[in-house]
Amino acid sequence: MSNKTRFKILFLLSLSIVIAWRNYIIVIGQTSKPVLAALNKADGTLALIDPQEMKVLGKAPTGESPHEVVLSADGRTAFVANYGNAQTPGSTLSVIDTETRKELRRVDLAPLARPHGLVEAGGKIYFTSETNRLIGRYDPATNRVDWLMGTGQNATHMIVVTPDQKRIFTTNIASDTVTAFEFQNVPPAPSRIVQIPVGRQPEAIAIAPDGKEVWVGLNADGAIEVIDTAANKSAAKIALGERPYRLRFTPDGKLLLASIPTTKEIILIDSATRKEIKRIKLDSVPLGMVFSKDGQTVYVTTVETDGVLKIDLNKGEVSGRAATGQAPDGIALGE
Repeated sequence: MSNKTRFKILFLLSLSIVIAWRNYIIVIGQTSKPVLAALNKADGTLALIDPQEMKVLGKAPTGESPHEVVLSADGRTAFVANYGNAQTPGSTLSVIDTETRKELRRVDLAPLARPHGLVEAGGKIYFTSETNRLIGRYDPATNRVDWLMGTGQNATHMIVVTPDQKRIFTTNIASDTVTAFEFQNVPPAPSRIVQIPVGRQPEAIAIAPDGKEVWVGLNADGAIEVIDTAANKSAAKIALGERPYRLRFTPDGKLLLASIPTTKEIILIDSATRKEIKRIKLDSVPLGMVFSKDGQTVYVTTVETDGVLKIDLNKGEVSGRAATGQAPDGIALGE
């Protein structure tokens, strides 16, 4: 082999390595674009929105009357609880690709009915079945429900799960309780189940980032009940005068926001003092809420008029809006 041929071969090999390394770096550096997902209950669709521009990118079909949505950790997959209408209970989860905006599959949960609250933890999707008075866990990797546990309470509606999956709390609207599950490790077997008495018609629920408190909205009392998770009992009650539809902690845990449909307001509460510090008046009825990672922006689904609002928390002002469809409710953000 001549020196010229040998040099040419070495040059081509070197060039191939450089190109391969460049492509590797590009792939590693790629991240999913931020996506905002909002459900339209009346349309049976999931709207995918650019959260910066507040532009609707497209919609994907869901089951009948979808109520809640969560995203996978990378934001590329949405999971939707198809609750059903007043006459026909739903019994499915929709799995949707947020980039192609296509429903990948519809998971049949029957005989479980009226799936509602959803949480993603450890790659699994935890959900409530209101009719069957239980919680379950769906594994997207195997496309099966791999765990079920009963609450023994009526109208188990919303759910929160700690990141380590060792604590789970549900609101049980018709039993006036919160069910607390404690695990030594990741489920299945709970080491303890506690029924915590609270005020009337608990629905909304939020867990503090440090896991020390769970705040619960009381529909009939127009109040929030604060639960000490170490003692599994009520620690305080905060009167609002109106029903708090949904509750959300800021990522740093310093504030809790409550959406108030009757007065068209978002209430900001100092989580340490448990005192109301501000009300943001809106021109439409607020329902679901989700925060940006930095906690500076909250996105809110609204009816009358239907859509999603982008609210700058520092200014207390609406900085953008998008018309998503009819009767939007559940909302999630992937960043």
